Amino acid sequence: MAIIVQKYGGTSVGTIERIKHVADRVIKTQQAGHQVVVVVSAMSGETNRLLALASEIATQNNPREVDVLVSTGEQVTIALLAMAIQARGFKARSYTGGQVRIITDDAHSKARIKQIDDEKIQQDLQADTIVIVAGFQGTDEVGNITTLGRGGSDTTAVALAAALKADECQIYTDVDGVYTTDPRIEPQAKKLDKITFEEMLEMASLGSKVLQIRAVEFAGKYNVPLRVLSSFETAQTAGSGTLISLEDDDVEAPLVSGIAFSRDEAQIKVTNIPDKPGAAFVILALVSDANIEVDMIVQNASHQGIANLTFTVPRGDYQRVVDILHQAKDILGDSEIIGDDTIVKVSLVGVGMRSHAGVATKMFQILANENINIKLISTSEIKISTVIDEKYLELAVRALHKGFGLAQ
Repeated sequence: MAIIVQKYGGTSVGTIERIKHVADRVIKTQQAGHQVVVVVSAMSGETNRLLALASEIATQNNPREVDVLVSTGEQVTIALLAMAIQARGFKARSYTGGQVRIITDDAHSKARIKQIDDEKIQQDLQADTIVIVAGFQGTDEVGNITTLGRGGSDTTAVALAAALKADECQIYTDVDGVYTTDPRIEPQAKKLDKITFEEMLEMASLGSKVLQIRAVEFAGKYNVPLRVLSSFETAQTAGSGTLISLEDDDVEAPLVSGIAFSRDEAQIKVTNIPDKPGAAFVILALVSDANIEVDMIVQNASHQGIANLTFTVPRGDYQRVVDILHQAKDILGDSEIIGDDTIVKVSLVGVGMRSHAGVATKMFQILANENINIKLISTSEIKISTVIDEKYLELAVRALHKGFGLAQ
């Protein structure tokens, strides 16, 4: 009998009516001959409400206590969903992350799963019981409650699917699949029937909010087929969503599968750097020591022993980086710090790029035809990213979507 793991996000369980709707869908899955494990998030808005309560106590709270607080949101949802299933005459049992023994490291608010004890779940499944597990949480090896970070319920679901050797992990959300780009920007965006782990990982890291990056990494590592579906469609109207799996060698890969973009970008340029070993290290070490992530990095060719270093950081960290570099004038000497927090990153993603030349040329031509200047470029085997002015984001996405025929 196939094991199906289903995950429902906050909007999918946002009201009692939505929870009842999820109960009906879960029961239908079991009646179709599957053993079912359900992972749920807190009801929409609940985690933010709890964090707001914490902020009324103090601006800086103990991370352990914050995890104890926010983990209660999922505990409410698992109990309510179990009650809804039981009220329909079916067996269900809820578990917190600690009760299932989802063991993590001790990094509060961003813990990573180390192992899962699936014995209780297997026993329940054999007894035709629907198992409901709180997403987003676990415990460290000494029993402290930990949480996995925003979107962590996706990771919980994939990790459980891997531990149980499930046939499929279904991620139910407020969209009916993965699209070629955000339909709110390009109405002609098309839902993809399937996409590879590698492509989905790139799209998630480049700005697509459909799945948490760590969940996709986990799924790819353990080869857990993922399917993104909408929980807002009825069983009669629901489609097959988007399947995320290993690359299919038998099918010709599309040249470009999708366009991802991120508004959360800022650019820093440091001029007049001595062109000698270790110069870039000194600058980037100042940033990384502040636990700020650096993304794209470009150093131009040296001219008379002087070079410029340009890199991007999350927009929320922009002012901190500028301040850090200005405070390091004794290290940077005559270097000038030039910042820009009105940029965005637009990226093409597709495994077909491995075997096709000219994608970058075509991309740059399309942007040039729209009079859009490219500030930075970064490439990988299956990705081309460009940094452009924020005001051109929607124009660039629509032009690239049309130029690469993604609506067809």
